[in-house]
Amino acid sequence: MTGTTTLTRERTDLIESLRRHRAFLRFTVRDLTDEQARRRPTASALDLAGLVKHVAATEAGWVRFAEGGAEAMNRNWGPDAATRHWHLAPGETLADVLAEYEAVAEHTDELVATLPDLDADHALPEAPWFEPGARWSARRVFLHVIAETAQHAGHADILRESIDGQKTMG
Repeated sequence: MTGTTTLTRERTDLIESLRRHRAFLRFTVRDLTDEQARRRPTASALDLAGLVKHVAATEAGWVRFAEGGAEAMNRNWGPDAATRHWHLAPGETLADVLAEYEAVAEHTDELVATLPDLDADHALPEAPWFEPGARWSARRVFLHVIAETAQHAGHADILRESIDGQKTMG
């Protein structure tokens, strides 16, 4: 982040919340092997590496939305979307997705700090889960990313405890 930027309380709070929930997710995958990070220890199809990959891609997509609207999101859906977005590709490692996540987080934090107007908004992409014609401000996007990250950090905590008994808190 730029060293000369003086952040408002709101921007500082957004960045701190993003960092806190990202840290919970990263802490959950600490000291895992790639094999452990690919395990699916519950009835769910979720695995820890895939959760980190999904959260990074989701954050990156929503940040592109905040910067340029729905057209900038590059949703790239298709029949293999679930595999590409939720699981490691052959040759991809947990370290790879953590590095990508760190780069995404850096960009997001910089945008939160420097975006001229948190009230700037864009029409949401057409999807059955969005109200037709709805618009989200950049602020709403960052709050959504915080919620997504927190939700998936909770999922990750359950998976990690199922793998080896370790948990994020407690």
